[in-house]
Amino acid sequence: AVRNSMRAAALLVALVVFPRTGDSHTTRLGTHAPAARARFSTTRSRSTCMAAGGLSLGPLGMGTWAWGNKLLWGYDPDQDAELQLAFDEAVKGGVRFFDTGDSYGTGALEGRAESLLGDFRRDLGRSRPRLASQCVFGTKLAVYPWRLTSGSFVDACRASLDRMGLDQVEIAQAHWSAQRFQPWQERPLWEGLADCYDLGLCRAVGLSNFGPQQLDKCLDYMDSRGVPVALDQVQFSLLSTAPLQSGLIDLCRERGITPIAYSPLALGALSGKYSLDKLPKGPRGLVIGQVLKGARELTGTIEDIARARRRTPAQVAINWAMRKGTVPIVGARSVAQVRDNLGACSFKLSTAEVAELDAAGRKVRQPATQNIFMTS
Repeated sequence: AVRNSMRAAALLVALVVFPRTGDSHTTRLGTHAPAARARFSTTRSRSTCMAAGGLSLGPLGMGTWAWGNKLLWGYDPDQDAELQLAFDEAVKGGVRFFDTGDSYGTGALEGRAESLLGDFRRDLGRSRPRLASQCVFGTKLAVYPWRLTSGSFVDACRASLDRMGLDQVEIAQAHWSAQRFQPWQERPLWEGLADCYDLGLCRAVGLSNFGPQQLDKCLDYMDSRGVPVALDQVQFSLLSTAPLQSGLIDLCRERGITPIAYSPLALGALSGKYSLDKLPKGPRGLVIGQVLKGARELTGTIEDIARARRRTPAQVAINWAMRKGTVPIVGARSVAQVRDNLGACSFKLSTAEVAELDAAGRKVRQPATQNIFMTS
């Protein structure tokens, strides 16, 4: 019971947290592995991405945070069939990177997202083996306070592989850095990830919530071990632009890893689906309502551009993140959501439109903070 409570607490503080106060790109691999041409490119955005280990990520990824999460997303096992249809639609539409984590799923459903992804990939492999083989799974290992040794992270990776029914996952990731709150865990975390690669449990490793200084240090360590680092995931949207201001995205380019933008729609606040009079139930509705109060000019600008382009607000917000040099990962629980997300890849915002969105974003009264685990 104590451990379950600690897990719940660790997960809650790792969520997207909002404060209570106050050009076309090609992401390339530099120092960590030989560069290669990506197979996925969209008709008009011409955005490609190859990562360490020769992994083709594509310009848009799919997140699975909601799969198994009853608290924020109202998951029910009866949704599994629809989730599988969404997965199949994403793969057929060109999505290659699927992000998950061993903590995804609340309570007894912890790890549910990994299990579902593994099942869906196997089922797809029976009818479309080539497509299934092109999937790139990245699972994030939670830096729980009881994971104190490198071996504990190796064990966690093995458990994730068991849930996904795999002998090797494409990318094993650190869900967050321990530097801010439990710095004594940081080196065992790095060592554990490197050991996962050396043991053949993954083709590359990845990071999440590592700021520029800590990222640079970790990359130096991984280089010393000969371990390819594919990506760094950070919270990034028109409501949370810190990775641009800190120089993190530029550093990722310099060091040859892919910056992944998670929560590009800010829990749905930028999706165009919600307003102060129409909010989702539960904690997510409280968060979205809080941020929308001070973001009317931004949401209005997004809507204006969407109307002019005959696109959806979500597509505009996602495309903005692409234009800033990131690969966004967007959650989806239905075929309709997947198709809407994929629509973000079929056009490119103009420089003037990007500047207009930037200006509106700077006027938001209460922008989103970074995840509390985000390091300097």
